[in-house]
Amino acid sequence: MNSLPLHPVGLDWPTTEWPTGGLDVDVESAADADVESLSDALAAIADMHGDQGVSLATLVVHRGLLVAEQYGVGTDTSTTMISWSMAKSVTHALFGLLVGDGFVDIDAPAAVPEFIGTAKAAITVRDLLEMKSGLEFVEDYDDPVTSHCLAMLFGAGADDCAHYAASRQLLHPPGSVWNYASGTTNILSRLAGRLLTEQQIAGLGADAASKRAAMESYLQRRLFGAIGMTSAVAKFDASGTFVGSSYVYATARDFARFGYLYLRDGVWDDKRLLPEGWVDQARSLVAIDEDPPHFGYGAHWWIWRDQPGSLAAHGYEGQYIVVVPERDLVVVHLGRVPSPVRPPLLRRLSQLVEAFPVRH
Repeated sequence: MNSLPLHPVGLDWPTTEWPTGGLDVDVESAADADVESLSDALAAIADMHGDQGVSLATLVVHRGLLVAEQYGVGTDTSTTMISWSMAKSVTHALFGLLVGDGFVDIDAPAAVPEFIGTAKAAITVRDLLEMKSGLEFVEDYDDPVTSHCLAMLFGAGADDCAHYAASRQLLHPPGSVWNYASGTTNILSRLAGRLLTEQQIAGLGADAASKRAAMESYLQRRLFGAIGMTSAVAKFDASGTFVGSSYVYATARDFARFGYLYLRDGVWDDKRLLPEGWVDQARSLVAIDEDPPHFGYGAHWWIWRDQPGSLAAHGYEGQYIVVVPERDLVVVHLGRVPSPVRPPLLRRLSQLVEAFPVRH
C-alpha cells in the first residue's frame, strides 16, 4: 500500500481558511496539472442538467492548496449540503477516535442489546466496520416493499434505526460475508453513543437526550472542531442515536477538510487525531462490489481500484469525497445525480483526478 503524503512544510493548515498560494481559486493555480483536461472535466460537470442530474459543488485540493471550486445554482461556499452515505466514513473516524481514547476494542464482540444470548453475540466491532456482520439487510433505495434501508430511515425503524437493524436475523456467520448495509453503520452509531455516555461497554441504559448530548459534544470537540468543520451538523433519530449511515450536513469546503484529514493519515496541524494505521485500515480491501463499476470496499470507505491506495466516501445522490494519496489530492462533489445516470459523472471525476500527476 502506498504511503500517505505529509502536509507541505510551511503551508498553513486549512483549519480556518483553505490556502490558495496567494492565487485566485482557479485551475491555473493547480501546479503541474493538465489544466486543459481539468478544465474540461469541471465544465462537463457544471453543464449537467435535466435527466443527467445536477451538480451543486465540485472542489479540488492538491498538495494542500484549494485549486479549483465551482458551485451550482443556489449554492456557494456557505451552503450546507447533505452527506447521505458519506456519513458512514465520518462514523469510521468516530470509531478511530474512540479507539485512540481507549473506549473500544474493535476486535471485541459488539455490546449490542439485541445480540445478547443469540448467535449474533459473536459479531465484533471490526465485523461491523467491514460490513461483515452476517445480518440480513437489503440496501435498496427504490422498492419500499423489500428495502430494509427505506424502512429503517423513513418507515417502521425511523425512530430507532439501530434497533431496527440489530433485530434483523443472522443469515451468515459473522465475518464471513460482505453486505453493504446502512443498518450496520447505525448499530455502530448507537454503540458509540452508549460508550460516550457511560464510558463503559457494559452500560446499556442511557436515555436519548444523554446519548445525543454526549455524541454531539464528542463530534464537535474531537472531530469537527479539531479540523475546522464549523458548518458540520450531525442528525439524530428519536432514540438519540446519530444516524451515522446518512445524515451529516456540511459545506463542500468542510467535507474537503474531512477528506484532507484522511489524506494526512489522521494528523491535523501536526497533531495525531486518528490512531496510527487507522486510515490504512479504511483503505485495506475486504470486498469488491458486484455492481459496476465494481468499487472495492475497506472499512466504511470505498476504494477506487484504478487509483492505487485511494479511499472514497460515497453518497446516494452523487456525493463523493475522493482521497488519492498517490496524487496528493482530495476531490469533493455534491449534487443530486440519480444512480442510473451516475456513470458519466464518475467518468468526469476520474478525468479530473487523472489531470493531476502521480507524486514521486
